[in-house]
Amino acid sequence: MPSPNIVDVLYPRSIAVIGASKDPTKRGFRSIERLIKDGYTGTIYPVNPREPEILGLKCYRSIDDVPATVDLALVCTPAKTLPDLMQRLSSLGVKGAVVLAGGFAEADEEGKALQDEMVAIARRGGVRIIGPNTSGIFNTHNACNIVGFSNLRKGHIGLLSQSGNMALALVTEAEAQGSVGLSTYIGIGNESDVRFDEYLDYFALDPNTRVLIVYVEGIKDGPRFLSALRRLTATKPVVIYKSGRSEAGRSSAKSHTGALAGNYFVSQQVLKQAGAILAERSDEILPIAQALECSPSLRGRRIAVLADGGGHATIAADALSHRNFSLATLSAQTTEKLASILPPAASLGNPVDVAGGTDADPSVFAACTKALLEDPNVDGLLITGLFGGYAVRFASSLLEIELATTDAIGELAKQSAKPVLIHSLYSALQSHQKPRPLSRMQEIGVPVYASLDHAIRALEALAEFEEVRRKASSPAFDFGVRRQDVFDTVLANCRTEKRKIVLEHEGRAILEAAGAPVAPAYMAHNEKEAVNAFEMLGLQPVAMKVVSKDIVHKTEAGGVQLAIGSAGAVRSAYNLILDNARKYSADAAVQGVLVAAMAPKGGLEVIIGVTTDSTFGKVVMFGLGGTLVETLRDVVFRSLPIDEADAFGMLEEIKGRALLDGVRGAGPVDRRALVDLMLRVSDLAMSYSEIEEIDLNPTIVYPKGLSVIDVRMILN
Repeated sequence: MPSPNIVDVLYPRSIAVIGASKDPTKRGFRSIERLIKDGYTGTIYPVNPREPEILGLKCYRSIDDVPATVDLALVCTPAKTLPDLMQRLSSLGVKGAVVLAGGFAEADEEGKALQDEMVAIARRGGVRIIGPNTSGIFNTHNACNIVGFSNLRKGHIGLLSQSGNMALALVTEAEAQGSVGLSTYIGIGNESDVRFDEYLDYFALDPNTRVLIVYVEGIKDGPRFLSALRRLTATKPVVIYKSGRSEAGRSSAKSHTGALAGNYFVSQQVLKQAGAILAERSDEILPIAQALECSPSLRGRRIAVLADGGGHATIAADALSHRNFSLATLSAQTTEKLASILPPAASLGNPVDVAGGTDADPSVFAACTKALLEDPNVDGLLITGLFGGYAVRFASSLLEIELATTDAIGELAKQSAKPVLIHSLYSALQSHQKPRPLSRMQEIGVPVYASLDHAIRALEALAEFEEVRRKASSPAFDFGVRRQDVFDTVLANCRTEKRKIVLEHEGRAILEAAGAPVAPAYMAHNEKEAVNAFEMLGLQPVAMKVVSKDIVHKTEAGGVQLAIGSAGAVRSAYNLILDNARKYSADAAVQGVLVAAMAPKGGLEVIIGVTTDSTFGKVVMFGLGGTLVETLRDVVFRSLPIDEADAFGMLEEIKGRALLDGVRGAGPVDRRALVDLMLRVSDLAMSYSEIEEIDLNPTIVYPKGLSVIDVRMILN
């Protein structure tokens, strides 16, 4: 739940502008001017010791002279004034402060100390701070616009941004578009006091926000952020644009999992896992939010396309296929209805091309829309082409017909509870030039796009949010892995020997205790024990691997020998492994050699692992494995804990997912076994906070069952 003070700060009944000014270039002037122009109904208290009044409002020498309790203080004074000012705000019971000034933690250590002092004082007095180093806030439903943006349209799309310029770009785009309305904007700034996750909780409960746009550069507390994001996306769609995608991924010499986890790559996937709709391009943020705000979710991916030209019909079909949609197969009844409406030259398949049937009578669009939306095989409708511009293109006498058609399509969309999106060539015109049918279409809640790509991306977002809602209602999965004696024993040994590396035989024991299917193996400290292990494994071919806390990548060190099939060969392999280890690292402490049964032939090599991301904490990885794992980089991530839906989803997201279905006559792999192992590893990593990384590479999965071949585990 958001702090009550946060709600009071964002819906303030009174605002003190500290550092108010008569200079039109100053925020202390522009904010007051904008509050007055927008019709703010609360009380405004300008504070400036040198001015008797500003813009007709009485000016107070000090915040101490304000005659009533203040909900929100807009602080326009320099950074150095803040500790003393915050002390005074605290003593007066001010609920919150928006601090504009920079020069705090973003500047240097001295600024960080100043920020820490300011926050400590504010927290003792119960004052919540937005910022510092923020562009401010607005709330159109309270006419509280202390950012100073002009021409804000009241609506239901919230905006939470770590960039003031990015917020301005979106506000300007909404103004140019003409029909997109905004609710609350918050410039996060340094996030010194009110946290990112608290803002998410505020928007979850804000009755005037239906969709939230979030611009993210960096996240201080990833797990807390993800928890709040899950709470929010369970009820409202969230569109996130994450910048910083060119940042180099973290490298690690300790495990493949760590080496493959790049910050942006991980954040993109865990944000989506938490229910966010990700915008890949900045120009698609607002189009996506617009569709989510006014359209029902898309309950399936079967789309009907209604076009007045073959070119757009073909482009739409290609783009839909690229976004994993299918063209709905129209029923015979629907085809018959369309045939009775359209001329003989029309294409009655899907896409439906009216072939000039609307040139003289645009109302045909409404008749076709009715037939398509009534088809049970159709989940959503895309209308593409000239709609809205027939009076411009052909004859002005068509305008009234188009307006009536617009109303009819809007009513049909409402009755069907299926999304209808419009792509019109004429939507690219400036808002004051836009044909009236398109403006009306937007007003009645049917999104209109100038870009066909934007329209189809918006359809995809509607499908994604429906999938998020379904997942939010699915039960969690728990294998019940808990702390066990075997792990505590291993942990004690690691502490005694001052090592973070869990030796392979120890890691195998931990996995076995967690119920994971690990290939049988024995630890050998000399030739005789190696031969005994070979015999206990049934005299079948074995794999032999060096066990050393100083040699993590065993193959590179020559520390692996495969398919050893006799007692003499076992002795030779044992000594060769030790010789290679000494050559690789003379100082390496070698604990012994692991003798393991060779995995059955066939199967697919995959990797399953856990690493600790610097932002989001523990994440699980799945992908194609083996020696080329870091070259292929065909892996996906999820934050822990995961559930069944997460695990099955990971299997479908890798580029080489076709390999899971079998190639060259091989049967499909055992997906259930893979999911069970991923869930067990998730539980293991969550149960043992000491685990930093797990690397099961390769794990070989067969049509029935799987076997973990190599185990690496690193403690924090």
